[in-house]
This record gives sequence, structure tokens and C-alpha cells, in this order.
Amino acid sequence: MLIVDSMIQTLTEQVFKALVNQSKFSLEFSGQFKQMKTGLDLARALLADTENLNHKNETVRAGLSNLKEVIYKADDVLTDCLVRDEYTKDASWAVNLLHDPFFYHRTGKKLRDINRHMKEIEKTLGRFLKAPDSIHADDSYQVRGIMSQDWNPTDTIGLDEDVEKIKSWMFDTTKPLHRIGIVGMGGLGKTTISQKIFHDVKVLAHFDKMIWVCVSQSFSAERIMRSILERLEENVSGFGLTQILRKIQGGLKGKRCLIVMDDVWSHTEVDWWTNLCSVLPEQNSCIIITTRNEDVAISMGVESSRIHRPNTLNDDESWSLFSKFAFSSSRGICTDDQFENLGKELLKKCGGLPLAIKTIGSLLASKIKSPSQWRDVLESFHALTREGKASSVMASLRLSYDELPPFLKQCMLCFSIYREDAEISADQLIHWWVGEGLVQGKGSKTAIEVGYEYLAELISRCLVEIVQQRGFDGRVYKCKIHDMVREMIIMIAEEEEFCSFSEQSRQKLTANSRWLSFIDEMDEKSLKYSSKLRAMLLMSSRRFEFDRISGFLRSLRMLDLSNCTVDETCVKDLFNWISSLKRLASLNLSGIQALKEVPSSIHKLLNLQLLILNGCSHLEKIHPSITNLKKLIILDLVGCPIQYLPQGLGRLSYLQELSGFKVVNQHRRQCFQLLEIKELIHLRVLRMHISDVAVITDNELDVLSQLKMLKVLAIDAEDCREKDVFEMLDKLTPPPSLQELYLRYYRRETLPSWVNPKQLSRLKYLCVENSDLVNLSSGHPAWKVEGLCLKYLMKLDLQWKDLEKDMPALRYMEISHCYKLKDFPCSVIESGIWRKNQD
Repeated sequence: MLIVDSMIQTLTEQVFKALVNQSKFSLEFSGQFKQMKTGLDLARALLADTENLNHKNETVRAGLSNLKEVIYKADDVLTDCLVRDEYTKDASWAVNLLHDPFFYHRTGKKLRDINRHMKEIEKTLGRFLKAPDSIHADDSYQVRGIMSQDWNPTDTIGLDEDVEKIKSWMFDTTKPLHRIGIVGMGGLGKTTISQKIFHDVKVLAHFDKMIWVCVSQSFSAERIMRSILERLEENVSGFGLTQILRKIQGGLKGKRCLIVMDDVWSHTEVDWWTNLCSVLPEQNSCIIITTRNEDVAISMGVESSRIHRPNTLNDDESWSLFSKFAFSSSRGICTDDQFENLGKELLKKCGGLPLAIKTIGSLLASKIKSPSQWRDVLESFHALTREGKASSVMASLRLSYDELPPFLKQCMLCFSIYREDAEISADQLIHWWVGEGLVQGKGSKTAIEVGYEYLAELISRCLVEIVQQRGFDGRVYKCKIHDMVREMIIMIAEEEEFCSFSEQSRQKLTANSRWLSFIDEMDEKSLKYSSKLRAMLLMSSRRFEFDRISGFLRSLRMLDLSNCTVDETCVKDLFNWISSLKRLASLNLSGIQALKEVPSSIHKLLNLQLLILNGCSHLEKIHPSITNLKKLIILDLVGCPIQYLPQGLGRLSYLQELSGFKVVNQHRRQCFQLLEIKELIHLRVLRMHISDVAVITDNELDVLSQLKMLKVLAIDAEDCREKDVFEMLDKLTPPPSLQELYLRYYRRETLPSWVNPKQLSRLKYLCVENSDLVNLSSGHPAWKVEGLCLKYLMKLDLQWKDLEKDMPALRYMEISHCYKLKDFPCSVIESGIWRKNQD
């Protein structure tokens, strides 16, 4: 499905919501917005004509491109209207911030132009595309048995350990029916591993019946079972599903059976699979499932401990496989150092992916007498993937991309602007998705929570790799993509007109670019001609001249300038420019050392939803006008030496995450105090800092308990040594829905009295660091805590058996520098990690 379809769906939902809610602007322009919704519905219906879209001519291509352009313009108008509507609900803001007598006249004209253009485009597309009466998914299906020519044992390199590991599972006599999953990206060798097992001498001797079924993207349960029956050399004609199952059961009765279900894409229908498994002989039989999606394997009954994830080939294995194909005329032997050096440079581009190595090796085999031709291939590797010279690799990876639901496709393409081998911050990526509207909240879940689900889905489908993650629940901190996946999404991102790239796969800035990773080789002046940009990451290490782009890039939704080089003279230019970006939703200025103050001009960013300032080690003041940013959902000030936040922050009623809040004395006026925090009723995450000057009064002791949606609470008392302050902390009433609690530098021998299983009945994770804690026992019924982190607790005296009794649900634990812990199943001195299934 096309990206434009996802864009239409998102815009339609926003327009519909505005009409239903009867926003002021939707009443003013009711006719235009109803016409827009009708036009969007028709456009989406036309895009359902997939048969003609797959063979789209130049007119259709141009029409789709124009349709995207109109959708972007409509999104700009709708954003302006939504922002204005949000703020006009409060008269004090409306007068000061939104004085524009020509707004309605200008907006009306824009909407009429948009609807007129949309009608013209749909008329053009309607000549080639037909809106169907109803849309049915293609349920075509192909099943084939494995043939002898499918298997070439000489093609395999570096798979022996994979095969032996899976064989050890297969021959394990403790399980009656083995279900094994092989999960990985396209071209990684899942099928090859299965083939090698299928033809293994010991495997052949062990099983009485062996059946291979190759499953394509869509499937029919009946055809799969007919295929199995055919492999049993049974007549399948005229039988219904129940009879086929009975025949399969009869054909396998009393026999040890191996069934390989190769290349399974989805598992939405459970009954047929349950029925099939129920007729299989359980004694020492085995099912192997290969898939690109881990969730598919799990849904088919594979335990996570029986999922094998093949690694990419190492340098030596890559060279051996490459040599078999590139030097096939000399029996896989390279006798020329020049070819070897060029070949190994090319292998770096393949990233250990077997299918890519075979494809490139085969391509170069015909050029074995010409080093210059090899060098040309190396220098134009990116172009090769686009011209189809590596089509088998791209086709394989493209299948995984095409299988993504529309809302994930655009998220996946965002990876295209990161440099090769980049380790990408999950927070940065998800903030981008949220800022540009690619991810939105669903029900009780915030947009950030949904964003992490989207990223987990891309990882599950083996398109994204984990670099760093949290041990307790697997939450991703950093990720990356394989070089060949990057080549694939670069190609699609260009097709979809999000960005452009050179032959060396470096991003080029053009007038039509929507996303940009700004690097050293680019010139700030060129940004003046890129008015369509919606997202920009500054990846340049040199000083950026913000005064040269003042007044430009008005369509930006996401701007990430984290750790960029800015001196004090540039800060004013920086905010002069930023304050003109009225549609900006996500702003990251983290790590900018020259930033000492957030000025009053910040109030102009009426659409701002995420403001990330962590690590700005000289930031001392934020202007009170920040309290005007009514749409703000995340404010991150961790690591900033700000003594207090401005009074009135409680007006930011949509705020979901507040990090870096310092508790202050109530006598300090004009500052945000703990009492005011109860107004932030949507707060999910609160990270607060306590110092010696902090005062918590009696009327503030229960404010946290009023935050009904708070899930994460972190209290850092590094700058506090006053006994009175800790006594105040001990009297707090905790939030009822808390799931994660972090206590740092809590200089008491026991936990706060409210940290107990009764008051924190939903707590899943507890982290205590740098504390004087002596005893961890709460004296209450057992905890439901599943994850525990204990670090630098030099005085904590605890037996493992006592902890097991207090926390029977514990499944993950991190320990470091806790010298008095006894009989623990992991190191308590250096970094020790324990997982329940490894005990």
C-alpha cells in the first residue's frame, strides 16, 4: 500500500475529529472541511485499485505526487487551525498570541484552493484507477514442495553452529512435540539453515516422515494441509478439511515426523493451526517455522527460548562465501591481491548478509579480468541496488517492507536519513515520529508509548536491529539498520519524494526534500530553497550560521539540534529563527553548552509538544512565557542547573513527562512548586530532584497521590544531606498507579514508609542506587515486583533466600557494588545480571 494512503488516512481522521468536536474553525469552514473529507475518502478509494497502481504510468505517478503535495498543504492549514482553536478557548491567550485579523480570509482561500486542486487530481487519477465497490484482500496462495535443485550444499558457509544448536533442540527427549522458530531478516539464511537440517544425515535417520511446505505472504489453511497430505503421497481430491486432517493423522500415526513451515508471514487464523498440531504425533516430532516476524513464531506456539536468530557472517565467512561465487572459474581461489582488496571493501557494504554476498559475487564473476570494473562496482554500489543489479537482495528485503502496515512504512523510511552504521537513539526517532504526526496516542496509551510499540514491531519484523536495550523489559535505547536495509529504504524514500541521495548514498538537499540530515558538506544558504522541509537533524560538527536561514523553513515539525556547536553570539540568532517556526512540534536542544537562558520568544511556538533540553549544563533560566505552551507533552530538563521552574507550569494540562523538576521552598515566590504539580493530571513520568533547601509542607504531602496516571517516578537526592528533608520524603503519599520507582542517594537505612507492596500494588520495577539502605524488607505481604536494580548499596545486608520470599515474582535483577549480599545467583561486586530462566 502506498505511503500517500497512510497520509490520507491520518489527515481524514484529523478532519473528521475537528468536525465531530465542532471546533470553532470547523464551524467557520464547515463546508470546506466536509468537501475535503469527501475528497480524501474518494482519493483513498481510488488508491485501492492496486492492480492498476502496480502498473502506474507517468500520468498516475504525477497525479500521486501532486496529491501528496496537496495533502501536505492541507495538513499545514489544519495544523494552523487546530493550534488557533486550542488557544482561543482561553481568552487571556487569544488576545495576546493570536491577533491576526486576516486569518479567516486567508485560511478560507487556502481551503478553497486545496479542494479545487484535489478535485482536479482525482479527475486525472479516475481515468486510470477505479474505486471498487468493496475491497477484498488477495487470498492467492502458493505452496510448493522442496525439490532437489533447491538445495546446494556447496553454497553454505558458516552455518554449522546454527545447525548443531537447532539439532540439539530437536533431539531433546524431554519435550514431546518440539516447536522451533528461525527468525531473521530477508536474505539472512533462514531457509538455508532449514535445508541443511532437512538433509542432515542424523536428522534423516531420526525421523520417519519429513515434510517441507513453502508458505508465501498470504495463505490458505486448506491448501497448506492438502500440501502436507500430498507429501504423504495421499490422494487429496474431493476431501474436505475434516477429512484431510483425519488423513494426515492416519498417515503420521506412530511415526516421528519433521515438518518445516518455511517463510511464514502472518498468523491471524489460529484454529487451523491448532487443529493441525492436534493430529501430529507428539512423541519426538518436530515443527520448524522460519519467519521474518518473531511474533508470528510465538503466536504459533514457539517458546522464546526455542527461537534461533541467525547472525550475519563474520569477515572470514563472508570472504569464503564471496570467493565461491566471484572466483568460481578458479574453484573459489583468489590469486590476485588487488582483487582481494577490492572484494573485501565490497563485502563491507554487504554487512555479512549471505544473499547480498552471493548476489554481488555472482555479478563480479564475469568481470574477473578487470580490476577497474570491480572498482566501478565498489564506487557505484548504491546505484547498483537502484538499477536492479542486486535485484534479488532488494526484492527479498522489499517484501518485508511491502508487508508492513501503512502506518509503519513511513516510520521505517525515517531511518533513511541517518548515516551508514549509525547508532540511532530510540528517543530521538520516536520524538520525530510524534512531532510529525506519524504516531498518535491510542486510547489510554500516549503517542510516546505507541511509538515504542511501533519500534518494537519493526524490530520483531527484523528490519531494525537492537544496539542497546533495558534488561528488565527490553525497552530499546539505541538501534540501527543493516546496510542493505538502508539501501532499500533509501531507494523507497526517493520514490516517495521524502529525500534525495547521491550515488554514494549520501543525502542531497533539494527543493522537494521533506526530511534532512544536515551534514558538514552542506551549506546553510541552500536551506532557503527547501521550504517543504518537515524534519531536520543537525549532524554537522561545525559552527552553524543560524542568521543565514532566519525566516525560512516554516513547515518544520521536528528540529533536532542536539549537541550542535553554538557559541554565545549565535544563541540569539538561533532563537530568532526558532521562534518563527510556528508549526514546530518537536524541538531538541540538548547538550548545547552555550545555552544559558530560554528567552521569552519561546512562547511563539504554539504547536510545540516536545521540548528537550537535557544536558544543557549552563542553562540557568527559563522565561515564564513557557507556561503559554499549552500543547506541551514532554519537558526534559535533566542535567540543567536551573534552580526553579516558572510559576504557572500547572497550566500545561497535557504534560505527560516532566524531567528535571526541582522541589523548592514554598516561600520562594514566582516559581513552580510541588503543590502545583497536582494540576498535571495527564502526567505519566515525573523525575524530581531534592536538595537541602527543599521544603515539603503538610498540604503538599498528598499531591503525588492525585496523579492518577503516573507510571514512573524518580527521586534524586544527590544534593541533599539534611535529615529533615528525608523525613519529609518519608511522609509522602505515593501515586496509586505507579509501575516504576527510582530512588537515588536516599540516605536512610530503610526505604520510605510508603514504599511497600500494599501502597504500591502495581509496582513492576524498583531501582535503588547510592543509598545507606541496610534493610530492604518492607514487613508487608510479598511484592509483585518483577525487576530489581540495586547499585552502590554498601550497607545492605540481605540473603538471597529472603529476597526470593519477599519478591516471588522477580524475573530480572541487576546488582553492582553491594558487598554484603549473600548467596546471590550473580555477582554482587561488579555488574551482575540475573534472569529467572537462567537460574
